[in-house]
Amino acid sequence: MSNTAVNAADEIKILMNLVWFRNDLRTLDNISLQQACSNDAGVVAVYCFDPRHFKMGPFGFKKTERFRAQFLIETIQELHEDLRKLNITLLVYLEKPEDVIPKLAAKYKASQIYYQKEWTAEEVEVQHNVKEACEASVTFTANYDQFLIHPEDLPYDSFEAIPNVFTHWRKTCEKSLHIRKCVEPQQQPKTNLIDEPTEIPSLSDLGLEDFKIDNRTAFPFNGGTQQASQRIQQYFWESKKLQVYKKTRNGLVGTDYSSKLSAWLANGSVSARIIYWEIKKFERDEAKNDSTYWLFFELMWRDFFKYISLKYGNSIFKIGGILNKDYDWHSNKAAQKEWITGNTKYDFVNANMKEIAATGWMSNRGRQNVASFWAKELQQDWRVGAAYFESMLIDYDVHSNYGNWMYNSGVGNDPRDRKFNIQSQAERYDSSGKYQRLWLEPSLFE
Repeated sequence: MSNTAVNAADEIKILMNLVWFRNDLRTLDNISLQQACSNDAGVVAVYCFDPRHFKMGPFGFKKTERFRAQFLIETIQELHEDLRKLNITLLVYLEKPEDVIPKLAAKYKASQIYYQKEWTAEEVEVQHNVKEACEASVTFTANYDQFLIHPEDLPYDSFEAIPNVFTHWRKTCEKSLHIRKCVEPQQQPKTNLIDEPTEIPSLSDLGLEDFKIDNRTAFPFNGGTQQASQRIQQYFWESKKLQVYKKTRNGLVGTDYSSKLSAWLANGSVSARIIYWEIKKFERDEAKNDSTYWLFFELMWRDFFKYISLKYGNSIFKIGGILNKDYDWHSNKAAQKEWITGNTKYDFVNANMKEIAATGWMSNRGRQNVASFWAKELQQDWRVGAAYFESMLIDYDVHSNYGNWMYNSGVGNDPRDRKFNIQSQAERYDSSGKYQRLWLEPSLFE
């Protein structure tokens, strides 16, 4: 043990700041971490694998299945090492944050707790419970740190003023676009490696089954900031696929038809700002075209859905959506089973559903089609589909997931309320049938 370590049994004699990591699992461009390291206090960090995230949800699916859980485990392993390089210990628990953080704050005499602000119902309740359980002397500092455009830099006076149509929002934002620079800890904290080893849980600890990566997957990547950096390096600078992104983004097979950065963005192991400034560097050093703009465009969509959830709150989880539509939704268990197992009348839907079941991944084109089929053609409760995606997707993000499902179900931000022609989509995006054969006739590819 180094001379900088603090024995947990000893009295803590230095002022400590506590960083509560949530979906901001990085040391680069992390405002909460940067603030915690900005004074002479020591810093200790904590991450909780909340047991509630691995339990069964109201629609009969585990809230987090094995694919995203494994990606999260890998992310926390990297975060642990990255923080250690900064002289910061990451304490990891398989417990509720409200049961852990108040005890840590008392034990390490933490006067400040820094964390990423969330605003959806379950996360808000956890924030409230943590604050209620801590001593009144503890100060909490919450940061909006998951956006491309910081809320303070929006061209609107309030969240309520944000328009419901993406194009209107995007064009207004682009006229006065301000993206903040990335931040880093300005100094290395003092004497705060804690001699209190904790263990990162395994899939088994989380009640999930181990698995082998399917060799057909379009997302064979691991979790963590270093892995995100390697993907950016490969996609931007080595293959230069960024400069053809707009042409390939509707692909279905392989790793490089899209950036695949959404999973790292979702758990915060890379920030939208880091990606934005890398795009600008690529435009300056290599090429600036429709494709480089389009990746920025997709980051804007991500922001838009976050702001829509800020505007409408828990309405994004209600069956009527943000439009409060009164549709006649059905609940057919046989149809649900056929959809999930990939036994519908459409091979294109079936292939996509088999892909997500085997890998935790599905292309953007696939997601739109299977959602449209479920909600518009079968007229099944769209929240069931959203809950299944929440369970299975490696890149699940609450705002994008529910925003997209509302959009495709006619209760959200699509002003045209479109229904996909599945057969036409299959002919257009999988004209050779390669994708459908990959997932429906796997023996051909063994």
